[in-house]
Amino acid sequence: MLFDGSVHQLPDTDPQETQEWLDSLDAIVDVQGKTRARYLLSRLLERARETQVSFPATVSTPYVNTIPAEHEPWFPGDEHLERRIRAYIRWNAAIMVVRANAAAEGIGGHLSTFASSASLYEVGFNHFFRGKDDGRAGDHVYFQGHAAPGVYARAYLERRLEVDDLDHFRREIGRGGRGLSSYPHPRLMPEFWEFPTVSMGLGPITALYHARFNRYLTNRKLDDTTQSRVWAFLGDGECDEPETLGALSLASREHLDNLVFVLLSDRSTIMSRAISA
Repeated sequence: MLFDGSVHQLPDTDPQETQEWLDSLDAIVDVQGKTRARYLLSRLLERARETQVSFPATVSTPYVNTIPAEHEPWFPGDEHLERRIRAYIRWNAAIMVVRANAAAEGIGGHLSTFASSASLYEVGFNHFFRGKDDGRAGDHVYFQGHAAPGVYARAYLERRLEVDDLDHFRREIGRGGRGLSSYPHPRLMPEFWEFPTVSMGLGPITALYHARFNRYLTNRKLDDTTQSRVWAFLGDGECDEPETLGALSLASREHLDNLVFVLLSDRSTIMSRAISA
């Protein structure tokens, strides 16, 4: 039986052979590194399943990173500066929500969602998301709706929004209907949001078909979308909706490598995992 990753209560019928296997594993780790050793162990488990050698299931699945930690490139930006900017944005987002609830009880605002995912969004803004300044289609980002306060707070630092705008968070009725909408809403804020999200898996399923449509435009030579990527930021609770993952097989069938799902926790800790179809 397995307990805490060790074998217990099983007799070793050939200690010499066991030691040879262990020595081989040590040699692989010393010469070729842990990544290679991990790969070989995975292949052994795969072969054990193929030959119907029973083996207890592990408690949790391993995290698979497309880039081993030792092969990660140097961070391209100023980490200290970006961390300070992130702190300001988090603070502005929190204060905006608190001020809104002080003005009108029960407005809400999902404080923890952006607080726990700010690093992912900021790294995306600073290093991944491509705009339309070069005349191309750029990237298409479906923001997780509960993180809208953070996007507003960043827009304030960029001078796209003013203090009076932040003071009308979730109060679209005020100022002639020019308040900041609760969630991404391109009809209420056509100059700010491109795509609606939140409502029962609307963002994920739309992002899936958006990526497929971009591929259609390229294949039919109607537009060059080869440099466009569709990003969909999803809450873990949002993935309970059948619409969220109901069309996920479409991405596999169509080989949509232009689509990225980023799963976030709506609570105070992050469960982040980027899934490329």
